[in-house]
Amino acid sequence: MSSNSLGQIDLQIMWNRLIAVVEEQAQTLMRTAFSPIVREAGDLSAGVFDLQGRMLAQAVTGTPGHVNSMAESVKHFIRHFPTATMKPGDIYITNDPWMGTGHTNDFVLTTPCFKDGRLVALFSCTSHLTDIGGLGFGPDATDVFMEGLYIPMLKLADQGRMNETLMAMIRANTRLPVDTEGDVYSLAGCNDIGCRRLVEMMSEFGLADLDTLSAFILERSREAVLGEIAALPKGTWRNEMMVDGYDAPIKLVATTTVSDSGIHVDYTGTDAQVRRGINVPIAYTTAYTVFGLGCVVSARIPNNAGSLAPLTVSAPPGTILNAQKPAPVLLRHVIGQMLPDMAFGCLRQAVPERVPAEGTSCLWNLNMRGAVAGGDGGNYGFTITVTSNGGTGARPQADGLSATAYPSGVRGTPVEIAESIAPLIFWKKELRADSGGAGARRGGLGQAIEIGSSIEKPFDLLAAYDRIDYPPRGRDGGANGTAGYVGLKSGRALKGKGTQTIPPHDRLVIMTPGGGGLGDPRRRDPQHVTEDVAEGLVSPETAERVYGVPLKAAE
Repeated sequence: MSSNSLGQIDLQIMWNRLIAVVEEQAQTLMRTAFSPIVREAGDLSAGVFDLQGRMLAQAVTGTPGHVNSMAESVKHFIRHFPTATMKPGDIYITNDPWMGTGHTNDFVLTTPCFKDGRLVALFSCTSHLTDIGGLGFGPDATDVFMEGLYIPMLKLADQGRMNETLMAMIRANTRLPVDTEGDVYSLAGCNDIGCRRLVEMMSEFGLADLDTLSAFILERSREAVLGEIAALPKGTWRNEMMVDGYDAPIKLVATTTVSDSGIHVDYTGTDAQVRRGINVPIAYTTAYTVFGLGCVVSARIPNNAGSLAPLTVSAPPGTILNAQKPAPVLLRHVIGQMLPDMAFGCLRQAVPERVPAEGTSCLWNLNMRGAVAGGDGGNYGFTITVTSNGGTGARPQADGLSATAYPSGVRGTPVEIAESIAPLIFWKKELRADSGGAGARRGGLGQAIEIGSSIEKPFDLLAAYDRIDYPPRGRDGGANGTAGYVGLKSGRALKGKGTQTIPPHDRLVIMTPGGGGLGDPRRRDPQHVTEDVAEGLVSPETAERVYGVPLKAAE
């Protein structure tokens, strides 16, 4: 294709069309998935790759942890199944945490796309499956083999014929065989849709291959990110954060260097990997660190191999951010999703006007399971993940967001959906007043949630929470967000991590953290304080004591 102005316009149109193709791919996955965390919350990713395994476009629908780590997994697929050996109808699958998206509950499928008998691209997708056996979706395992079914790089389909032996193994290793099998076919189907739409697009534009378009996308994206980096101050900045850990607190340390060639984050000084399943493989560490950098540096540049290239990450092997096999990693998101805050803590020293205070960050998902009638071709009991979170940190130009899953991007699971598929009653789900850290810009609020059994049986909570001992930190005079809490309605506090039983006549109480505030609370616009009190976000007592707004002005 020519490089004149018309050619450049054509290429840009094709690029936008490619993004639309992968978005339809993702929407297909979300609409056909069996697991509620996918179809209701959007815990998935979808993208198209060139024949070198470089991501050309990702769907807007999806999570950074999936997308940016999936970007590396396709290269592993090509290493195991060279492109010269691929045939129409082939599908490849894995859930290897170190070659996929960081834990075994995420299945990654890659499908070669052919046009006129010629391989032209690869489509890949990921979604979170609710249960794949083992100890369940909690942090209790002491190695990866206890965490459920482990699928190496395999063919799910060979020239259109499904691997029924593998499908039987998958069904046999889950408490939810119906859902799990359905999710596998959902993943395969969404890649098929991507292939179909890409071939239609290539036919429409008269393309025999994607070589010219690929070079255009990757080079333009890389140049755009480097242009943004060129405007940043150059130097090296350091940040530390303490997180709750499992048995003991864990220190995270990041050193970020901004240079003309890019931005590099190194996690030397971070504590060692631990015995329980909150360790993080390097691919997931990279995914969320790069996402945090991108939010500050290149938020308006499409995500692809070109835009990701100038943003690099390293961590010493054996640290909790570069856990080595067979370390347990099932709940890698608990610490992995703190990493944008780690990057922000470095960059705020260079560009404070772009960076928020710390937020809840780690998902406060409600992973619950229990016994109900089942089996004999159906599911065994119930297992459910209800997505939930606390508040985000205050932003330089706005308050933090309440009950928002940043940086993961998943939506909260509707109560009606959870109650329709599990024997649970949500007695309360409301914003937690005064939980957002006070500041000129207030942190987002957490939630107060109460859940009980709707049958005369207990249920298990597979807890995996953080920000209980070390809440989100405020910045520049802003207060910390309120710490999280897990307990029973009857008064007993529960552990933030680990499987625990909720009695049938009690209720689970979850209080998610609030985000940190930014700036001196006394500088907050009194009108904003008045509105916060009127909406029940801030109590009159806090308005007067912390913000300095008299009660009569706040009522």
